[in-house]
Amino acid sequence: MLTAAVPQLLRVAQVLPQALSTIACMHTSAQVSQPVAKAAEAKPAVFKEFQIYRWSPDAAAQPKYESFKVDINSCGPMMLDVLLKIKDEQDQSLALRRSCREGICGSCAMNIDGQNNLACLSKVNRDPSKPSRVAPLPHMFVIKDLVVDMSNFYAQYKSIKPFLQKKGASADPSAEKKEIFQSKESRAKLDGLYECILCACCSTSCPSYWWNQDKYLGPAVLLAAYRWAAARAGGRQVSLVVGCVHLTSTYKLFSFMS
Repeated sequence: MLTAAVPQLLRVAQVLPQALSTIACMHTSAQVSQPVAKAAEAKPAVFKEFQIYRWSPDAAAQPKYESFKVDINSCGPMMLDVLLKIKDEQDQSLALRRSCREGICGSCAMNIDGQNNLACLSKVNRDPSKPSRVAPLPHMFVIKDLVVDMSNFYAQYKSIKPFLQKKGASADPSAEKKEIFQSKESRAKLDGLYECILCACCSTSCPSYWWNQDKYLGPAVLLAAYRWAAARAGGRQVSLVVGCVHLTSTYKLFSFMS
């Protein structure tokens, strides 16, 4: 059998160098054509002006808007992509918050072209003749650039005790270990309430919150308060204790007309 296989092995040995040479040529050709194809697909540069709010507690200068030119064809479509491109390529001192890039964490909330929004969900206006302006959330204390102090907002959220509190529950957490069931009907009442990600975009858009942050809880915290008040556990109304030291915590609302 070995003797019979010798002619076949010889034929393979004659063909193999030619096959390897052909494969090498194809690989080289692919490497050369790939950059050419990428160059053909590259879009022409389109530069757009972005005016970014700048202020640092370490500098004596007053707050200002600094202008950056960005090629919007060489970055992602969202405002967060532009800001990260500016930070990576033009000014690494630019301060902003970001995390998930999916509109879930609420970290990148800021004022974009006059409207509060999440930078990761805000599409860039691709008109290069119209500059885009980015500022921190309005009427909040600025820590640096686009980063605001959220301490008061989170303290207000903490004041409503945002967790389940059963009426007559024991102070000892080990006193009752049974699972708390919730009906489908009760669960359906939470739709539209539990989705809030506490980005503070709505609260910082509210003039009443601007003027009375020390008293008025604001729409985001009040929504969270109702979310826990609307919840029911085992058919019993959940006890909700809202830390309201003044009626304006809930009722500081006006009608605004232009």
